[in-house]
Amino acid sequence: MFSFIDQNGCTVNLSFDEGPFEIEPKHVLILVRYNGKWLCTINKKRGVEFPGGKVELGESLQQAAIREVYEETAVHISDLKWFAYYVVHDKEPFCKAVFTGKVERIDEFIEEHETLGMTWLSTEELNNHPNLSFYMKDEGMKKMLQEVNQHEREW
Repeated sequence: MFSFIDQNGCTVNLSFDEGPFEIEPKHVLILVRYNGKWLCTINKKRGVEFPGGKVELGESLQQAAIREVYEETAVHISDLKWFAYYVVHDKEPFCKAVFTGKVERIDEFIEEHETLGMTWLSTEELNNHPNLSFYMKDEGMKKMLQEVNQHEREW
């Protein structure tokens, strides 16, 4: 387990071992790379970040991941692989399940989507982007990117 303090001062536990979870995941985060670039969404308040969000009632983690990516970016994904989970020890602790996925199709982004759109960033561009969301700047995100790079070679 990898532990760190996030930008909000909360302790975060990041694990690449599948379950059992400290807390049942109710949120998802999805890392998708396509043609050497990472799929990011442009959140209206937080800035550039990986797509993700809350699991809706009756929805599996995988269904939530597919839906959230589409709602935030207009990108259809498949071949989801569970990758990690992390627990944020905030006033009300919560857990996010992290997945990787493959791009199936990219629709035209229209304003009805939840964000300002999508952007595709190389790892270097991602590391140096001036408008990253707070959670994209923490040690956990750097660790996840290192691990996904290693696992992609194995997959």
